[in-house]
Amino acid sequence: MAVNLSPLQFHRPNFLSTLRNVLNETHLAPEHLELELTEGILMRDADGAIDILHALSGMGVSTAIDDFGTGFSSLSYLRDLPIDKIKIDRSFVQDAAKSDKNAAICQGVITLALELDLRVVAEGIETVEQHDYLMSLGCEVFQGYLFAKPMPLDSLITWLTQKAQMTSNA
Repeated sequence: MAVNLSPLQFHRPNFLSTLRNVLNETHLAPEHLELELTEGILMRDADGAIDILHALSGMGVSTAIDDFGTGFSSLSYLRDLPIDKIKIDRSFVQDAAKSDKNAAICQGVITLALELDLRVVAEGIETVEQHDYLMSLGCEVFQGYLFAKPMPLDSLITWLTQKAQMTSNA
């Protein structure tokens, strides 16, 4: 389960204890939780953020930098942050196959992430062309309307059940 965090949530003094309580109450295993953070959250108090990220890692919770490339992050922080994943913002993905500049950014982010042993997610995939192009650059994880649109939980359960049945019948 991936959850986007706001700066207020992440920087609350009781954030980690609240998270532990929620995990205990819901019986969600920490390894099934991914927290998505924007670059801005990490840059606001970098040292404090690094401490929190280490604590999350120690708990088994994975973390991702969401909308990567849209903020003003420092590559030195990227090198030192205990994160698991980078999500390339859809503004770069949208025209990557048609824009040399967006393609260069996508390729650079993918290469950098892979060299740092991070997973890369391309956000906002809407066409097969976008998917295939980014896959050719080495991206392996994708999200966007090409695969499914946001839906209520009941619809998601039905959709997943149908997908699972189609896969098992294939």
